[in-house]
Amino acid sequence: MNAPSFQFLGFAVAGAVLFNLSGALAWRRLVLLALNLVFFATFMSGIVGALPFAAFLLTGYMAILAQRKYPSRQLFLLFLVVTLLEFFWLKRYSFVPPVLTLHFVYITIGLSYVFFRVLHLVIEARQESFAPAASPLTYLNYTLHFPALISGPIQLFPEYHRMESEERLPLDIFVLGEAAWRIALGFFKVVILSVVLGKARQSCIAALAPDLPFTAKMLYGALIGGLYPLFLNANFSGYTDFVIGIARLYRFELPENFNNPFFSENAIGFWSRWHITLSNWLKTYVYTPVMLTCMRRVTARWAEPYFAVLAYFVTFFLVGAWHGQTSMFLVYGLVTGGGVALNKLYQIVITQRLTRSGYRKLGNAPIYRALSRGLNFTWFAFTLLWFWSSWGQLSGFIKVLGGPALLAAWALVLLTSSLLLAGLAGMQSAADAYPLFGSRYVRTAQITVMTLLVLISVLVVGGPAPDVVYKHF
Repeated sequence: MNAPSFQFLGFAVAGAVLFNLSGALAWRRLVLLALNLVFFATFMSGIVGALPFAAFLLTGYMAILAQRKYPSRQLFLLFLVVTLLEFFWLKRYSFVPPVLTLHFVYITIGLSYVFFRVLHLVIEARQESFAPAASPLTYLNYTLHFPALISGPIQLFPEYHRMESEERLPLDIFVLGEAAWRIALGFFKVVILSVVLGKARQSCIAALAPDLPFTAKMLYGALIGGLYPLFLNANFSGYTDFVIGIARLYRFELPENFNNPFFSENAIGFWSRWHITLSNWLKTYVYTPVMLTCMRRVTARWAEPYFAVLAYFVTFFLVGAWHGQTSMFLVYGLVTGGGVALNKLYQIVITQRLTRSGYRKLGNAPIYRALSRGLNFTWFAFTLLWFWSSWGQLSGFIKVLGGPALLAAWALVLLTSSLLLAGLAGMQSAADAYPLFGSRYVRTAQITVMTLLVLISVLVVGGPAPDVVYKHF
């Protein structure tokens, strides 16, 4: 079952009606479990194909029970290593020898996001506040929560458990209105916006040829690189909007995963606004431990700012490497981590030279802010070359474009994104100053227009809803 799709929407709405028939906690938990299992089963081709996934969930559950009964650092490290290795094995990472992999088709849909939830529970299992996770029903509902199963967002257990356990008020018009807004917005982004951007980019790839004039090569190169971040943002943030709206029908508030990321003026700010739940998870379990380890081992105060450079590199290298199993994603991790680390190093050096007030003054200059947004967008687009292409495709693009056209294409991306994002940021600030734009009357009109456009698109084009890119990670 694809999400977003009208089939998924119908399934979720029917489930919400059933879920809200009673306020009894046991009823809600059992209905949610049934929905989670039915949704998961739509990806199954047979019971055997689900066994590896089930084994992964069982290993995580055993780790929680064992640590609550026999708390020890050695046992924790054992289960931590087993969980990591089992994930790498099931995802068939390139460093796992093929002879050790399972030689039959099995489900991996949503496994990466389930992995983050399970590892979160394994790490925190000894805390008393995580005791409810030892309930099989709560554990399964949390790890297989169907709105967020395919591609997140990654919700931490205490927040999930609070919403699962609290008394539910009947759904009112305001909750339904907010849910409808997010569902319509998500549909519009995925079904229309991302499709238009994706097809425009594919047309540019198809039109690229060695005998084109320099200006045409430059333009096509810029569009191929520059349109992909826009496509990916519409696709993934649209999915997130959709499932956040679906979860509201069950009175669950999934965490936000996007916050106008292209308005960010540096790479550090960008990753606090793009795939927010993944960044926050890794900040908690990678960045902070690396920082604390460095501070314990090196006591020189002057070195502390540079610990953050290392911690940022390690954290965002893992962000990139997590996305896939091949060498392309290792390079994606290197350029992603390297970009964030260099951004932090630049902040340290420029602050030392200009002082904090001088750097703040520089950062408030309109031209500097516009160029910073453009540079951040351009760097992100550059890193994504290792996200969507193969080594063969990359070498083919370089060969067709040639060095001068390639450099000119990226310069065009930088210039265009700086100007466009400055204009959009100004429009956003102006809209925020007028509450009318966020009123329920305007929202109702927007929902109506977006719904009509989606229905027209689906009826004209037909076929299934487009896949969410992050579904495959």
